[in-house]
Amino acid sequence: MEYRTGSIGRVVVARFSDGEDLLEGLKDLARKESLRQAFFFIVGGLKGGDFVVGPETEELPPRPMWRSLKESHEVLGFGTIFWDASEPKVHFHGAYGKGDSVKVGCLRKGAETFLILEVVVLEITGFQAERRLDPQAGLPLLRFV
Repeated sequence: MEYRTGSIGRVVVARFSDGEDLLEGLKDLARKESLRQAFFFIVGGLKGGDFVVGPETEELPPRPMWRSLKESHEVLGFGTIFWDASEPKVHFHGAYGKGDSVKVGCLRKGAETFLILEVVVLEITGFQAERRLDPQAGLPLLRFV
């Protein structure tokens, strides 16, 4: 295990409206506010999105098992923002519920807001970290610099 200690910097509260893309919006926010390192919480609704529910097998690089939201779902989740070179990368895991069905996974694309999503973003200060492509995993993983 590697770790660093830091502090909370700025706090940003954002509201996403019906139809807006959560993941793209968070990237835009990170660019506009120069949020190099942050974590966030969300609560609200999504009506679309593709997410990963685990690898097909325990091999590296992992082959993701994909699922999709095709209608409105309640959502609650947590994520991080760290940059990969000149691009912010969002890593978000959430629970998506409708009726008695609940799905959990890593939202990766097409994250379309239903009605409203409230997002609280907390900046991390005091050390530097980024995402770098890990050749074995085939994914941009967190690294301390």
